[in-house]
Amino acid sequence: MSSWWKRRPPCFDGAPASPRILSGPVVCRPNKLAKFKKRRSKPVDAGPKPEQRPEVAPEPSEPKPEQRPAEKPPEPPVNLAQQGEKDSKLNKLFWMRVVFAVIAGTAATFLFDSYEGEERRWASIGFMIVVFAATIVIAKSMRIPFSLADRKKLVTQGIGSYVFLYLFVWIMSYTLANLNGSSQVPFP
Repeated sequence: MSSWWKRRPPCFDGAPASPRILSGPVVCRPNKLAKFKKRRSKPVDAGPKPEQRPEVAPEPSEPKPEQRPAEKPPEPPVNLAQQGEKDSKLNKLFWMRVVFAVIAGTAATFLFDSYEGEERRWASIGFMIVVFAATIVIAKSMRIPFSLADRKKLVTQGIGSYVFLYLFVWIMSYTLANLNGSSQVPFP
């Protein structure tokens, strides 16, 4: 009794076929084990070909045009004193924004007390943006030595802490200022 795999036809290149059973004849496909070929190493250069002439150096009297590389030149190394100065100024910028968020959040409670509903909310958010813009101006006057890639740190340094701390202090001070005459703090 012969099996169906013994009766299958070989592929056109003579390699064994992997069977694929359909509702018709057996389809001949190359074996998947031979999918990856062995890598060959690059040929070793044996020297200039006889057809090529060796390059002749230009005469010293002719100025050679300088070729600029297509890639960006690497940034100059930063010494430790400049790095330490940059880190300490960024640290000051972060904590300055934290302090401004606490002060501005508390001030927004009392500055916009006369506004009602949506007007109060949008006025406070606008005030938060104006105070943050003021911190950017102050940060620019600090003259932090940034590389070209780190220019955005002037704006992004401490922005998340600033926004969330501003909102937290604004909500907390508003809640404490409007207890409606009860002497209890509204905490469980």
